[in-house]
Amino acid sequence: MALDTGPALNSLGFAKPPSETRVVVAMSGGVDSSVVAAKLAEEGYDVVGVTLQLYDHGAALAKKGACCAGIDIHDARRVAEEMGFPHYVLDYENIFQDAVIDEFADSYLAGATPVPCIRCNERVKFKDLLQTAKDLDADCMATGHYIQRMMGESGPELHCAADANRDQSYFLFSTTPEQLSFLRFPLGHLPSKAATRELAAQYGLSVADKPDSQDICFVPNGNYASVIEKLRPGAAEPGEIVHVDGRVLGEHEGVIHYTVGQRRGLGIGGLSEPLYVVKLDVDAKQVIVGPKEMLATRTIPVREINWIGEGGFADMKERHVSVRVRSTRPPREAIIRPISATEAEVELLTAEEGVSPGQACVFYETGGTRILGGGWIWRGY
Repeated sequence: MALDTGPALNSLGFAKPPSETRVVVAMSGGVDSSVVAAKLAEEGYDVVGVTLQLYDHGAALAKKGACCAGIDIHDARRVAEEMGFPHYVLDYENIFQDAVIDEFADSYLAGATPVPCIRCNERVKFKDLLQTAKDLDADCMATGHYIQRMMGESGPELHCAADANRDQSYFLFSTTPEQLSFLRFPLGHLPSKAATRELAAQYGLSVADKPDSQDICFVPNGNYASVIEKLRPGAAEPGEIVHVDGRVLGEHEGVIHYTVGQRRGLGIGGLSEPLYVVKLDVDAKQVIVGPKEMLATRTIPVREINWIGEGGFADMKERHVSVRVRSTRPPREAIIRPISATEAEVELLTAEEGVSPGQACVFYETGGTRILGGGWIWRGY
């Protein structure tokens, strides 16, 4: 006699028909989240699309290619109409200003190199929006992120996307176990972005050929300094460009125009050796430059750690992992040595150049695809 194993799980992991499973889809107006919404609607789920208005709608209308501009709100609404599910636009302007933009400005002014997309996921999308999804009686929330959620022995785990070129794990390390239990990432297993666009064309979506967004949504053309000057008038105070040996090599128009590791555009030509920004001394208004080898470091102080591996983080003596210190760099072998439940010293087995305060340090299972968590690099060396 066969055992009764109960009702089969649907594609989102629930033991009930798709029609009885409500899923809120976070829709940016781009092709990725549009495909997620269309795919789930096509499969018969009770889909509710939600788009966040994160900053001034009037200003946003003039800017294409950013993830939450006015044109993108229009595109998300149009996809919902095409696929026949409800769509809501929520005004999160004040939340976004307080949780993301203000910290971005202050962090940049302090000489750091912030990653606001991580804070947006952590403090807006996976916090306030996720709570809104629960308030709408959703069973889960789905996004268009390229990352995989897999069930492990102790519950859901985060794993890198199947397509390494699209993987967004660096930006999602601060996802908590509680959030992970509610989130779904339907695109993480796809082999390429081309496969996503093929699905968009298959569903007849108007955004099928829409270009990808490249910029941070509130930083047009990647010009951080101009945004900081608007947010914090008077921030671009002039000062000296100083060699590590103490020589004054020139003047600058504001520390905010420089980042650690920068070589081009320093305004100190004619020197016999190539020089790089090795440190930003905000208090002294100095941009400190030196030879490339001064950028290399093996010891990274990390805090605000979110651990999603097994066991308590502070209970570990040390652990061999792989870490990524910038989104565009491959993971490097390292040893984590916890100092507390949220702080650690990370030792790289081979030195890395241009490690900057304000960047994230993300932990990966050595030789595997699982994300174990990560934290924030909080001071230089």
